[in-house]
Amino acid sequence: MKKKVLVLCTGNSCRSQMAEGYLRYFSGTYAEIYSAGVETHGVNPGAIDAMKEDGIDISKHTSNHVNEYSAIDFDFVITVCDNAKERCPYLPGKAIKFHHNFPDPAKTRGTETEVRNQFRYVRQLIKTYCDQFVKENLDLPNRTD
Repeated sequence: MKKKVLVLCTGNSCRSQMAEGYLRYFSGTYAEIYSAGVETHGVNPGAIDAMKEDGIDISKHTSNHVNEYSAIDFDFVITVCDNAKERCPYLPGKAIKFHHNFPDPAKTRGTETEVRNQFRYVRQLIKTYCDQFVKENLDLPNRTD
């Protein structure tokens, strides 16, 4: 049976969207991956561009509110920012909760290059985390890296 994973952030615009993209990539068809926010801010163009640079298209993702998924019995809930962890509503079920506070690249100020580099930096942190999460928590058939 496929494991169901919810990635939760404040606005479901950057970090949770990137994590959804990587978790889908690393888990393939062996898990159902969702992302949501305690608010919805739309998918950030910087996140779309950063992921595209790494070969993952999140341009069709939507920004969803966590309440949209209240009927789903998740196996795992991953909060990717402290605000979402503090504001996370009660989710019924057996979900195992994980938390990792990633920097918010959308709050970066500076030149276009500095902002783009921060998105790349956070993308790499999220990619590494998601790869490890899948290896440690999802029972997937042997994969070759």
